[in-house]
Amino acid sequence: MRLDKYLKVSRIIKRRTVANELCDAKHVAVNGKTARASYEVKPGDTIEIQTGQSLRRYQVLAVAEHATKESASDMFKPL
Repeated sequence: MRLDKYLKVSRIIKRRTVANELCDAKHVAVNGKTARASYEVKPGDTIEIQTGQSLRRYQVLAVAEHATKESASDMFKPL
């Protein structure tokens, strides 16, 4: 699954366009490397999102095309 879609489906970021813009601005890194929105996310990846002064890190636990509000939090683990 594409990185921008994963961020939206897992509800880490509210909108896919915002996720896409963050990737384009090089504020998102996967496994320590700057990632494009088209990066294919796999379980075990570490995602870092830099917004302003805050750095948020997540570990990908699962990849699913659709997720409910309750199951979205099972797709990742905050680090």
